[in-house]
Amino acid sequence: MRATAKAQPNIALIKYWGKRDTRRNLPAVGSISITLADLYTTMSVAFDKSLGADVLVVNGADDSSMLPRVSRCLDNVVGADRAHARIESESNFPIAAGLASSASAFAALVVAADAAVGRENTSAQLASLAGQASGSAARSLYGGFVELKNAGGDIIVSELRGRDDWPLRVVVAVTATGPKPVGSTEAMEASRNSSPFYDRWIEQQDADLDEARVAISGKDFARLASVAEHNCLKMHSVMWGSRPPMIYWNSTTLACMQTIRELQSAGVAVFFTIDAGPQVKAICKPEDEAAVQQALAATSGVEQVLVSGLGQGAVQINDD
Repeated sequence: MRATAKAQPNIALIKYWGKRDTRRNLPAVGSISITLADLYTTMSVAFDKSLGADVLVVNGADDSSMLPRVSRCLDNVVGADRAHARIESESNFPIAAGLASSASAFAALVVAADAAVGRENTSAQLASLAGQASGSAARSLYGGFVELKNAGGDIIVSELRGRDDWPLRVVVAVTATGPKPVGSTEAMEASRNSSPFYDRWIEQQDADLDEARVAISGKDFARLASVAEHNCLKMHSVMWGSRPPMIYWNSTTLACMQTIRELQSAGVAVFFTIDAGPQVKAICKPEDEAAVQQALAATSGVEQVLVSGLGQGAVQINDD
């Protein structure tokens, strides 16, 4: 009744922002992401009938704030009549800071819980279960380039291109390590209810998805860079137009964007994307990784630079 799983965060190139069904946590739009290799979360789940309640330990410390979401997720995977569980989570990157830690955590959680009780759900079924807890977690069940589609009362997740088929690199500029001030779910609802740009965001998403799909199929870096940056900036425009405005950037975020613009002007193959947080993710070709890493590390205010390739989907691992 115990198992451990490992999952990587994913970085959306064509963003998911907004929900069409908050109760079932279904996204309002489709999305396309890349799964990382070198950032990860491990999640151990041990069901124990002697426990009086679920226990969640995150990076060595008890975490009661996330426990209700984790417990609901376990109920969905195993059943509400399950034994209580001790859940231990470890991440090698900042959590709750706009680096998709919830995606990796819930992807790992559903795989571990499923393995602990021997359910043997398919990746598609586990993706659906993970997505009920965190909309982006469904994508971390798969590796490489991943698309999430809306499909009636559920979601469909598929791999567009394998991690080794187009081995791009990701350089993350960490501009702040603390938790973001407003959670994504709350911010999405504020955008849906108050942003004058929200409906147009929904209307244009299919065109961006089509463009990105063609770019990925043809390994067209310039084409992917153009649509990904545009989609990112549109999403943040929706946030900025909300009441109250949802502004996750800081001054270093803007400085990193300027650094990337200067690299592009110098002929470096790189583009940026930014999720609901202040961190800047620079996607580049392998031969340009060193230049991008050096430039972002030298940007004033950057606290840390993380580098990763593209990785696999969530998997069960052996306990040490």
